[in-house]
Amino acid sequence: MARISYADVTRPETRELVQRIQHERASLPNLYRMLLNSPPVAEGWLNYLTAIRQKSGLSARIREMLILRVAVLNQADYEFEQHLPIALKEGCTEQQVAALKVGDRAALDDKAQAAIAYCDEMTRDIRVKEATFATLRSLFNEKEIVEITATIAAYNMVSRFLEAIQVDHE
Repeated sequence: MARISYADVTRPETRELVQRIQHERASLPNLYRMLLNSPPVAEGWLNYLTAIRQKSGLSARIREMLILRVAVLNQADYEFEQHLPIALKEGCTEQQVAALKVGDRAALDDKAQAAIAYCDEMTRDIRVKEATFATLRSLFNEKEIVEITATIAAYNMVSRFLEAIQVDHE
């Protein structure tokens, strides 16, 4: 059960933002119902996560693998459940999902292995080893590295918010 109340999404002052969230997310997830307690935060969050998920040039399969892995590392079940269908739609296999759950990179291709190793170090240790970064750099260009890094950072933010406030599953 959520630790604080969800926002009243019928308030006239948030009507436009609620409609925008529903349009961009095809629903009004509990995460956004919680964020709407602070409309400026909800709006900034929406802009940032829309850039990560819908405007980035990063492979959608890699993006979703990163999101699932962050969810696993942070024990964020809500985040994992929300992104599992997206990951499967974007080409992740059940075997790859199972590997992400246990940290078995052997089931992944070279690019996914490098991105997940980077994700693990960013999430667990904050600082990334030179060797890990060198491998990532050998497989991705600078734009992709920025997008990988921003995706990992963004979904660490999401999982920490979800878990601290205990946002309810849909």
